[in-house]
Amino acid sequence: MAHHHVTSKDIAIDGDHLDNSKVAKVKTVSMAIAAIGTVIGLYLLFLAPEATRGKFAYSWLFAFYFYLTLSIGGVFWTLLHNVSNSGWGTSVRRVFENVGSTYGWMFLFGIPLLFPQVQQYLYEWMNTHRAAHGDVKEHLHHADHLLYNKYWFMNRWFWYGRFICYGLGLTLVIYALRKISTAQDTDPNPTTRRLFQARFHSTYTLIIFALTITFTGFDFMMGLDYKWFSTMWGVYLFAGSALNSMAVIILVCAWLQSQGHLKHVTTGEHYHIMGKLLFAFTVFWAYIAFSQFFLIWYANITEETSYFLIRNTGNWNILMITLVFGHFVVPFVILLQAWLKKNPKSLSIMAVYTLFMHVLDHYSISIPERGISLGNIKPEIFGPIQTSLNGAFWGDIFAFVTMGAAFLFFLLRALGQHSLYPNRDPRILESANLTN
Repeated sequence: MAHHHVTSKDIAIDGDHLDNSKVAKVKTVSMAIAAIGTVIGLYLLFLAPEATRGKFAYSWLFAFYFYLTLSIGGVFWTLLHNVSNSGWGTSVRRVFENVGSTYGWMFLFGIPLLFPQVQQYLYEWMNTHRAAHGDVKEHLHHADHLLYNKYWFMNRWFWYGRFICYGLGLTLVIYALRKISTAQDTDPNPTTRRLFQARFHSTYTLIIFALTITFTGFDFMMGLDYKWFSTMWGVYLFAGSALNSMAVIILVCAWLQSQGHLKHVTTGEHYHIMGKLLFAFTVFWAYIAFSQFFLIWYANITEETSYFLIRNTGNWNILMITLVFGHFVVPFVILLQAWLKKNPKSLSIMAVYTLFMHVLDHYSISIPERGISLGNIKPEIFGPIQTSLNGAFWGDIFAFVTMGAAFLFFLLRALGQHSLYPNRDPRILESANLTN
């Protein structure tokens, strides 16, 4: 940490680069786990006995969307930094960009969702569409009037089109912004020109971000029960994505500092601001979560209340109560402490805790639907409708570890490609000497 006024003499001419040899073993192990896990996962999705395929489809979706929210969040913080013309975040901007750069790679894990062999267990509305002979819309008019009214949005070809847009949209956005940022590192005449470029291109692309976090949530998660809907859903997922991607950013910065990187440019003041953002989005997440519950409870519409009725059945209510206290009350009280937010180690502990709560949050979103849907689709194979299925938990862990290893590999790969901070950014000294 810097204890003196930082000048241009303290900024490395060639930047601050991660020694790839020091992380080579971790990258190799994580890549091996991800590769082997993906091969086994594809077998469990497509070739295993049907009872296994159906259960594991939910495991795969849970892990996929959890890590995708972390990547989307990295894109969000990059966009927000550029649009707000942030000075304080210059020192850690490259970490924002590197976390966001994993988005395109992590989205590839969603490709199995394109196949009917996987879709049939997750999305009942697609099965209804496929059962139609001839005119699908006419069939729905007689078979399922609710699906008929939603046909303009919930039809397979539009769904496939949106899927492609989700994958390409934010991937191109973060690729372009990261390219503008890293090009500055070797610019012989660094000026504010690239800053204005990044700021301009981050304005309209915020729309792409908003559409992606909202509609991936609709198509991948809310689509598990096509009868259910919530006007707060997109904002709810955004709050969790922003909160927990900041937790990842805090952990990465703390780890890099422990390895001797980000010298002079990152201090306790930066962690203080990141800690305040962690605190702010903890409150925001709780506000949106309560608002969603309150509106659904007050309206008392059957299609809406089903979401909470399922999650208050069996032992799922324990998880929901845990989220109330664990995801809000505990971090709210702890993160009020200013000294804690300035200390990288203590703030990192809270970041790990927040991520664990995020896992529980997304587990409660996707997994309780598994027994309900599979019992509806093929009760002769999966048994009657139930809130949990025996043995399915191990598949959840397996998918989570597989994609976690992939996320770690792509993040370390990104960190090793360029300088760890934009050393030629005109505002780097402003950021390095931050006080708040």
